[in-house]
Amino acid sequence: MDRRPATGRRTFLAALGVAAAGWAGRTGVAQPQVPILRPIPATGERLPAIGLGTWITFDAGTDPRRRDALAPVLRAFFERGGALIDSSPMYGSAEEVIGALLPRMPGRPAPFTATKVWIVGRGAGITQMEASRRLWGVPRFDLMQIHNMVDWPAHLKTLLAWKAEGRVRYVGITTSHGARHAEMERAIASEPFDFVQFTYNFADRSAEHRLLPAAAERGIAVIANRPFDGGHLFARVRGRPLPAWAREFDCATWAAFFLKFAVSHPAVTCAIPATSQTAHMLENMGALYGRLPDAALRQRMIRTFEAL
Repeated sequence: MDRRPATGRRTFLAALGVAAAGWAGRTGVAQPQVPILRPIPATGERLPAIGLGTWITFDAGTDPRRRDALAPVLRAFFERGGALIDSSPMYGSAEEVIGALLPRMPGRPAPFTATKVWIVGRGAGITQMEASRRLWGVPRFDLMQIHNMVDWPAHLKTLLAWKAEGRVRYVGITTSHGARHAEMERAIASEPFDFVQFTYNFADRSAEHRLLPAAAERGIAVIANRPFDGGHLFARVRGRPLPAWAREFDCATWAAFFLKFAVSHPAVTCAIPATSQTAHMLENMGALYGRLPDAALRQRMIRTFEAL
């Protein structure tokens, strides 16, 4: 969830006008045109390193005004090079809203569609996944994940069969808030998952101990959820200037600072910040361009954050 203060209209319009000179962030730092792409280990297919989460932010219900307000958010995501959209039946009306908005994006690239199964029982899971496909309006999902490890052995049987039949392209499993790491590690060590998703941010680096090394060793793509710690990271830096040395990795905003930290870990494939504001989307997608911090800069970032 994104809890940044709303960006002013003048700043927002300035951000929208940067395309002719190459992407620029709110502070006017020029960004190269080539996005940061990460390979999916199972196939070598390359994904943009910044995706889109939809928890809370895309739960707009049936209110046409709330849905219309999300159209420019999604448009900015695609225009700035985004691909992976992550959702779940757990996220209220988010899947339905995504399905309604995608046809309103003319000329957009094909999204990398990722959702989840979140129910007990193999038959119930099949019903839920088919309902999700209809809500999104897609012939198949690129990635189907077992949400929060709910009844995961039962759903994995279905998903492996669907993958063999071409009904999904990749199979994944998720957890969040630093929970169930030991069980997750056992699952990815014993089963052929293509993706794993868990929390990774400055405030919760527990995945560095076992899960990130385990995913790298097994050749499993990693999606980092809650990269802003539900918005709490912004509260930690409110009123503080971005360190001048952040320009060493082409970073112009705190949002990019947080996101570049997450995706600069060698095992991370993609981070999925969530927002319902176009100006914040532009900030987030700024992290998709330019240099990433090296190991020494990552340690400096950690020390800076821990000193706050």
